[in-house]
Amino acid sequence: MSWSRLVDPFAVPWVLPAAAAPNRRTVLRCGAGLLAMSAWGHATSATAGTDASSVLPPMAPVPGGVARLSLGPSATRPTAFVAGSDGNPVPLLVLGDVIEWTALVGIPLAAAPGEATLDVRFDDGKPQTLRYTVRPKRYAEQHLKVAPKTVDLSPTDLVRFERERAHQQQVMAVFSEPLPDLNRLRMRVPTPGRRSSSFGLRRVFNGQARSPHSGMDIAAPTGTPVVAPLPGRVIDTGDYFFNGQTVWLDHGGGLLSMVCHLSAIRVKLGDVLDAGEPLGAVGATGRVTGPHLHWGVMLNRAMVDPALFLAA
Repeated sequence: MSWSRLVDPFAVPWVLPAAAAPNRRTVLRCGAGLLAMSAWGHATSATAGTDASSVLPPMAPVPGGVARLSLGPSATRPTAFVAGSDGNPVPLLVLGDVIEWTALVGIPLAAAPGEATLDVRFDDGKPQTLRYTVRPKRYAEQHLKVAPKTVDLSPTDLVRFERERAHQQQVMAVFSEPLPDLNRLRMRVPTPGRRSSSFGLRRVFNGQARSPHSGMDIAAPTGTPVVAPLPGRVIDTGDYFFNGQTVWLDHGGGLLSMVCHLSAIRVKLGDVLDAGEPLGAVGATGRVTGPHLHWGVMLNRAMVDPALFLAA
């Protein structure tokens, strides 16, 4: 069981500090520019004429899911945005070719069911609004009674948590061009083992609801190798109060992944990894009760179900 779900650091809006958190590696700030069409050259050749289901995550327009929306044809790649939790526009992952462009929208777990909108711009610069519907989904819920001290943070721990939360907000805002060898978005499981807790599980401790589980837990012995689920760049490593030893990877276009509670980190900031390349080992660091891997996937700053990205 991961105590990180008691106070989920990815479920609430964060305020950035004026300076980076102390004793923390400074996150690499990737370019804020939108994806250049040329950067998709390899991806386009791999996806053109290919069944989308073999390349992209399935359509799942639910809280914690992914909406896959056609933007139609265009001689150049359009840009697309959704509103972030602060109301500001967040760029989306757009891929495809001149025949059909597709936007992938990560839907936050806190999203209310109903109509949602996407802002799209083509070459002519005229904004267009694309509407889609977020369907309701009910995730599993678990009620537990525990000692209050295991749920409530001490003042010291709370200060540390808030400092780390602000730092990781910077990590989650990374938006870069896709890496050259990113030609499909189906991921591999980062470590072998039994899925011990699924995405979206909500726990209620002593009658108090906590944030839903924002990732997938995989039970495995300490020391089990952990690998990159997709090609990516290491944009953050650290030892955090809830998540323990953690590695964040940037896969390009606002698609990020994280692995937590590691016993060892075997990569450094800026390393570029191939899919399947080792980056650490399973452990029990942070707020946990036993060794396991917490694996999270983020798309346009929304934590989404990693299972959607697994190869069929």
